[in-house]
Formats: sequence, structure tokens, C-alpha cells
Amino acid sequence: MRKRFEPQLIIGQKLVKDIEIKRSRDAFPKLVLALKKLYLNEDLRDKVFHILEEKIMTGKKRTGRKGMDMWVLFVLAQTRLCLNVSYDRLHHMANSDTLMRQIMGIETESGFPRIEIEYQNIIDNVALLDDVTLFKINEIIVELGHNVLKKKEEEALFLKTDSFVVESNVHFPTDYNLLWDSGRKCLDIVRKICVKNSAVRGWRKACYWRKMLKNSCRRLGMATKSGGKNKEERLVSITQYYINIARTLERKLLSDIENFPIQDAEDFALHFQLNYFIEMLSKHIDLLERRVIKGEQIPHSEKVFSIFEPYTEMINKGKQHTNVELGKMVQITTDQHHLIVDHRVMEHEVDKSTVLALADKLLNRFLIAGWSFDKGFYTADNKSIMNMFIKELTMPKKGKLNQMEKEEEHTRRFKKLRNQHSAVESNINELENRGLDRCPDKGYAHFRRYVALSVCAYNLHRIGAELMRQQQCKIKYRAA
Repeated sequence: MRKRFEPQLIIGQKLVKDIEIKRSRDAFPKLVLALKKLYLNEDLRDKVFHILEEKIMTGKKRTGRKGMDMWVLFVLAQTRLCLNVSYDRLHHMANSDTLMRQIMGIETESGFPRIEIEYQNIIDNVALLDDVTLFKINEIIVELGHNVLKKKEEEALFLKTDSFVVESNVHFPTDYNLLWDSGRKCLDIVRKICVKNSAVRGWRKACYWRKMLKNSCRRLGMATKSGGKNKEERLVSITQYYINIARTLERKLLSDIENFPIQDAEDFALHFQLNYFIEMLSKHIDLLERRVIKGEQIPHSEKVFSIFEPYTEMINKGKQHTNVELGKMVQITTDQHHLIVDHRVMEHEVDKSTVLALADKLLNRFLIAGWSFDKGFYTADNKSIMNMFIKELTMPKKGKLNQMEKEEEHTRRFKKLRNQHSAVESNINELENRGLDRCPDKGYAHFRRYVALSVCAYNLHRIGAELMRQQQCKIKYRAA
């Protein structure tokens, strides 16, 4: 049974409403200020809890073993991404940081019993969230931000949209090292099966197979980097030897996999993983043979850039530094208050294909007076349709301008709005500094959740910074 938060106060408990924060340049006090503001706003707080209950409690009984309070879960998730910390440090903070424990509502005065949170409990509970749930929560956070930052309730928004790459936690891929990855994972799983089921025979030399594969991969890597005479012939010879070892292993795996027992769920999971890695082994044997032995040019669509994170794309944005990145494109839209009002993980899309769907979604939510894009979003249709709904649209044309377009893009107002668009780059930089440069979580669902959590934490930090600024202005006014 989960509660939103513990309504019954205990002796010695420190209350969330009693939190006092002095001026600080650190990110965490600003996050705490925003969380306190959200907690004390009952209407918005209830909306957040309703979304969390819909996700976590649907189909579950309201009785039974007590689970982590939803407010504690929410604070833990936001703290991790706001500070860009590991679960180890988050665990330490949850049990040792007084300010964090007070905003979670579990801190007590000295001498009274303390609530401790286990490490695995944090990981399991944060993993209950997903990107759809967090997107809905971010809408409420944006509403809170506009209550704090807007001078007038009916103030229209000026939006900026851009995209950037969030990297996956993968090594740089080549077909021969992905072949090694596939082979070693097959052997690791077979060894687990042999340990669990002592009746399995025929894999006494699993370590020897692994050693041969690794040595062949290293030899091929060194031959690729080195020069000298007859390099092509040496490459073909070493590659053929490497492929022969991998093919022999593949045949042995395919002949023995039917004899591996399936007695419980763990055996079934091992079989499922083994089938996947055998498939990857076969694929990269084929790719390596076609590229080196047969001299083919492998189409980009056939390549896999990580066997562990298969959603990973190789993205070339045409920039001077870090010209190739491994991950997924993420698109964000910010307003003049630097809040992220929308984000999306792009699925093999380009910027210009997302404009109309994005406009349809945001025009139904906000009053928008201006919107700026960069050249990657331009098409004639995009610009003509957006001009029907947006009073001040900044969408520079990609390519040569005609006379009318040149006059439009050289007006003082257009130049000013185009220069203001660069503010979205600072928002992206702040997001990356808060952990969204590279996702350490495994799996595509967790990647999407990580992005959504980062956006929520970024917005809360922005709100907290403004609350701290307003707090300091009040102090100065009283002192004057």
C-alpha cells in the first residue's frame, strides 16, 4: 500500500513548510525551493499525485505491504537528475543529507527514530516512472513555473525550438569489435547455463573459445591501424581466420542450444538472451565478411551500432567538433522564461518533419505570439502554414534567398528574433550539464525516462532559481 505522503505527523518530525534556505549558488537548494513551492500548492500537488497514482497504483490493491511514499519517490527522481549524481550518491544523500530528508518529509530531530532508505529500494521505485507519466508531470511543473515567472496571467509565449544529441552509454562501434561483443556474451550465457545445470556437457573449453576470439579481434584491430606492405592481403587473411573461429562457435551454439534445459523462468530468460546474441553473432560475421573479404559497401540501414543498446543511431550534424555522435536526437521547445514546455525523442526523424505536429500540440495548450527555429526546420510548406497561426515567425530559409526573402530576413526585427533564438543553445548546455549529455541507464524505455526526468529537473531548478531571486529582492527591500 502506497501513500501520497505520510499525513500523520510523528514526534520530532521536521515539516516541509518549515524549510528555510539562504542564498546559495548550488543547484540543490534551488531544487528544494521549487519542490517546496509545489508541495505547498495543493491543487498542483494533487494533480501530480493523481498522475503518479494512475501509473503506479493501477491494477494494484490498496492493502498490503507499505511501499515508498510517492512524494519521496518523486523527490529522489528529481534530485538524481538535477545534480547529475549516481544512485550511490543519491542513496547517501537520502540517508545523510538533512535538507533532502526534510523536503522528503522523513527527517526528525536528533534523538528521535530515523527512517532509512535502502539502495535497491531507490532504484526499484524510480524505475516505476516512465516517459509518458513524466511528460504529464512536466506540464504541471510548467504551469507552476508560469505562475512564478509570468508577470501577467494572459502573457503570450515566445517559443524557441532546437534539437541535440543525447548519447547512449556505448563504445565506438566497428563490425569486428561488435562481433567480439556478440561472441563473448554468447559464451558468458553458456557458462551461466552450465553452472546452473551441471548436466550440460560439451563446454569445458568455453574460456579457450573466448581467448581465441579476443586474440583474433585484437590482431585485426592492430592490423587495421598499422601500415606497411601488403596491408590488404594481411587484413583479408586475419579477417578470414577471425571469421572461421566465429563461424565454428556459431555452429556449435546452434547445435547445442536445443539441448540446454528450460526448467524455470531464469532458464527461459537465459535462452532468450542467448538467441539474441547468436543472431547478433551471425549478423556481424556476415557484415565483416562482406566488407573486408568481398569488398562491399555496407548500407547504413543494415548496420547496428551497439548490440547492448540497439536503438542507438550514428548521427552526423555536420559540426566541426564531435562530428559523429552515438545516441538519439532529442528536440526541446523553450519559452522566454527558459522553461522547457515540450520535448520529444526523435525516431529516425529530421527536424523539418516535426514542425506541424509540434505546432498542433502546443497551439492547443498555449497562447503563442512568436516562435523561432533554425534552418534545419525550414520547408516552404512549414513556413506558410506556421505563418497562418504565429504572428512573429522566425524560420530562416536553407539555401539561396530570392529578393523578397532577402528583404524579410534582413529586417531589424527578424535579426533581433534570430539572435534571441541562440538562447535555446544555453538551455541545451544547461541540460547537458545536468546529466543529459550521456544516458547511463540501460534500455530504450529507461533512456526515454532519463530524458523526461532531466527535463522535469531542469524546469524545477529554473523555478527554484527565480524563487531564490525573489526571496533576495524581498530581503533587500526590507533592509532598505
